[in-house]
Amino acid sequence: MSNSKLNNDFLPLLGTDFIELYVANAKQSAHYYKTAFGFQGLAYSGPETGDKEKVSYALRQEKVTLVLTTPLNIHSDIAKHVHLHGDGVKAIALTVKDAQDAFDQTTKRGAKPYLTPIVLSDEHGEIKMSGIRIYGDTVHLFIERENYRGIFLPGFQKWESNYTPSPVGLKHIDHCVGNVGWNQMNTWVKFYEDVMGFKNILTFDDKQISTEYSALMSKVMSNGNGYVKFPINEPAEGKKKSQVEEYLDFYNGEGVQHVAIATENIIETVSQLKNRGVEFLSIPTTYYDELLDRIGPIDEDLEPLKKLGILVDRDDEGYLLQIFTKPVEDRPTMFYEIIQRKGAKSFGAGNFKALFEALEREQELRGNL
Repeated sequence: MSNSKLNNDFLPLLGTDFIELYVANAKQSAHYYKTAFGFQGLAYSGPETGDKEKVSYALRQEKVTLVLTTPLNIHSDIAKHVHLHGDGVKAIALTVKDAQDAFDQTTKRGAKPYLTPIVLSDEHGEIKMSGIRIYGDTVHLFIERENYRGIFLPGFQKWESNYTPSPVGLKHIDHCVGNVGWNQMNTWVKFYEDVMGFKNILTFDDKQISTEYSALMSKVMSNGNGYVKFPINEPAEGKKKSQVEEYLDFYNGEGVQHVAIATENIIETVSQLKNRGVEFLSIPTTYYDELLDRIGPIDEDLEPLKKLGILVDRDDEGYLLQIFTKPVEDRPTMFYEIIQRKGAKSFGAGNFKALFEALEREQELRGNL
């Protein structure tokens, strides 16, 4: 069984390599991610390294690598992306054993090419890279780095800085959530199934994810080994505008709604993030009144969870703790989730109502509900 299953995995993924955001000001964004989220400066690329079109800062914390890229030319595709969408995720890069094969396997199954396979090399070896288009202007890059010993990618140099705030305990990317347009969720579910060999492991309908005012649908896609998970949301009919509609309006299209990053001590991580100025959605304290009746015993004290606004949910495998930041840019688009899994494999379905009511309070303040 396991051998045939391995043979069927035509796109073996080793994990998330990096997430690249196109931003209006990478220098300042990098400072924010270092200060607020505890990322460490890793590598730099720009005019000094021979790139006249753009500047990129790579930052890392444990296994999470972010790349922040800014255009230097107003007529470039990067500039158009930032103008249209604001700061947002351009590329979810996935580590593969064979970038050429990943490209061939996905394009022959219907993916639109973004980057035909290329080889980048320097004195530290070579990286093979290819890419396909997904929803909106977002892309997947396939990174083959077995033959590379450098700091990040060829074309980057070590980023030296006297300013290195301490990390906050972020460990790895847990999942990335995409917001797609009306009635587009199943199109993209089928794309991930047919083109990338993913499976739909969880489905939430508008009865499960709804409040008095708004609703959405969501399906979670996972690759063969479970290393890479992509929930996909679409809006559903409600009395008022849903958070997904608000995102689509302000992002001017489909894109990554949030990136979930795992920690092994959510109380410690979130306490540090709050102290550094990261803003989180606030949850009414009534959420905690019935919490233990609903989810059973947990290892953590309720008081710090209540103080920080951390949500808890349980499934058949265990429980999870999670919290969501407010959007990290002025447009109400992308945000982050901090998650700690204590066995649970799910995504906090029991918290959806409390979470969306919190989101709606923010939407109402913005006048977008």
